[in-house]
Amino acid sequence: MKWGIIGTGNMGAVLVTAFLESNVIDQESLYVSNRTAEKAYAIQKKYPQIHVKENIFELIEHVDTIFLCVKPIDMIDVLREIQPILDEKQLLVSITSAMSVEEIESLVDCQVARMVPSITNHALAGVTLLTFGSRLDSFRKELFIKRCQQFSEPVEIEENIMRIASDIVSCGPAFFAFLAENYIKDAANQTEVSTEQATQLMEKMFIGFGKLLSENHFTLNELIEKVCVKGGITGVGIASLEENMNGLFEELINQTHHKFKEDKEMIANKLK
Repeated sequence: MKWGIIGTGNMGAVLVTAFLESNVIDQESLYVSNRTAEKAYAIQKKYPQIHVKENIFELIEHVDTIFLCVKPIDMIDVLREIQPILDEKQLLVSITSAMSVEEIESLVDCQVARMVPSITNHALAGVTLLTFGSRLDSFRKELFIKRCQQFSEPVEIEENIMRIASDIVSCGPAFFAFLAENYIKDAANQTEVSTEQATQLMEKMFIGFGKLLSENHFTLNELIEKVCVKGGITGVGIASLEENMNGLFEELINQTHHKFKEDKEMIANKLK
């Protein structure tokens, strides 16, 4: 088994870490390539036995599974570029949510899957979202799912919820980190707590919060009920949040879906 990653930006680098730290694959069996070669060589400094290929055609010749981690705007061009050398026995895995497996299959003759990762996979945790093409045989599909289980909880989803699922799983850590940073900023501005101390407390709270969920101590709703004592300070805080949300997440979903629609339209136009 040899895997290759084309594109070692943020998510490509997360996959390198997830694959190697989970031992789903060894360093000698991993090949990476990036348009800016220095980024790939920087990863090789941490994992010296991986292979860096400055030419993506060389990478494809050495591997049986290719992870395509490029921007949506570059997807069509890269797929058309590599199509002539892809073997029907190879598996091409895209991490781009805006391009369906059916659209990818229209451009290549190999087996196809889509895996939307999360930065939480860096810690061998969180979810990976999966969709599979029609040419992928059942044995290889099950094997791929088992490999994903070594660094995440793989969830196979339908195309119609791909964007909102990606918002929650892949974008979610950044969204909630942003909210936490704003909470910290206002706490430091309005009280005597320092930004450093507030940050430390917030990070420790998140770690404990995650453990409560991961160990099935409480559901989200049960957690609110346990902390929100009637007439208490938490209750006042929850009431304030309810009053001041002003459609925050509704607008967030509107904006992410609008960008998703733009990306899909761009891809559709390039496919013509």
